[in-house]
Amino acid sequence: MRPRATREQLDFVVGLLQHHGLAPVSSTIADIMTLITEGSGTPDLAAAVEKSPGVDRVVVVPGAQRLTSRVFRPEDTRVKVGSGAETVFGGPEFAVIAGPCAVESMAQMNAVADAVVAGGAVMLRGGAFKPRTSPYSFQGLGLAGLALLAEQRRRTGLPVVTEVVTPGDVECVAEESDMLQIGTRNMQNFDLLRAAGASGRPVLLKRGMAATIEEWLLAAEYVMHMGNGDVVLCERGIRGYDRGTRFTLDLSAVAEAKRLTHLPVIVDPSHSTGHPHLVGPMSLAAASCGADGLIIDVHTDARNALCDGAQALTGDEFSTLMGRLKPVVEAVGRTLSPPHSHSLAQV
Repeated sequence: MRPRATREQLDFVVGLLQHHGLAPVSSTIADIMTLITEGSGTPDLAAAVEKSPGVDRVVVVPGAQRLTSRVFRPEDTRVKVGSGAETVFGGPEFAVIAGPCAVESMAQMNAVADAVVAGGAVMLRGGAFKPRTSPYSFQGLGLAGLALLAEQRRRTGLPVVTEVVTPGDVECVAEESDMLQIGTRNMQNFDLLRAAGASGRPVLLKRGMAATIEEWLLAAEYVMHMGNGDVVLCERGIRGYDRGTRFTLDLSAVAEAKRLTHLPVIVDPSHSTGHPHLVGPMSLAAASCGADGLIIDVHTDARNALCDGAQALTGDEFSTLMGRLKPVVEAVGRTLSPPHSHSLAQV
């Protein structure tokens, strides 16, 4: 529908579709009211709908992928995260998120936040709720961890992304963060995807460790079907057979996803490789293959980390990597997102 379409015009089109046996569902994507129907109808119906008052265009999308498809939206979507000093994914700037895998304490978060701000990150990551393979592993600080993240957002000015693991936690996590992360183990938790889509917060959707590209995009479809077009996809490695790396980083999936969808795609070189010495090379490769950004584990005391310390970079290593990224990003026609003006020195 056109941006200025009236309610009467919308109701007319809905009635027309229903009269021909279709069941339209409406949502608002990129400030444009969209009607999605199952079934193809007829060419005559498509022509009649397109001529109806208030209609901008009719798009027939083959297959199950609809809202995420480039057929539906040929131009790249730009996802803005945070209020005031926003971070943008999908534009000309290459955005880097950094922080610890898990929030552990105020002292830990102060040290890591200082390090990633100094290195040039434009968003802070940190898990308050941690879905772990073993029930005996550290599961996160929960609500206390959310409070620590919110304090770092106030202190540094960086937008915050953190994982949500159950639909019941979406509301409280959305209140204390700027972006909701759906982890690899929850990529097909459809109730969680719907709740995250209805939250009003941008969503960072990690690819499942055994998911196909199509399944990954259809998981994003669940979020967008709730009227939330602010989805950023994250390739974080798929299950392989080689024990030399934690997972297999599928950079071909990044290029293919960018061809199939208008959504931004970033890469997690930390969880995919599991080794600090591989994070740098894979970050450079991700930048060169068309990724829109990175999410990197950084910890200033990795030996004593309660979660995934073995893959984390130190603050100095992160700063070095950011320096190496700059010429690669520029070589593919982009620039590194500049640090936000709200710095620690100004707080």
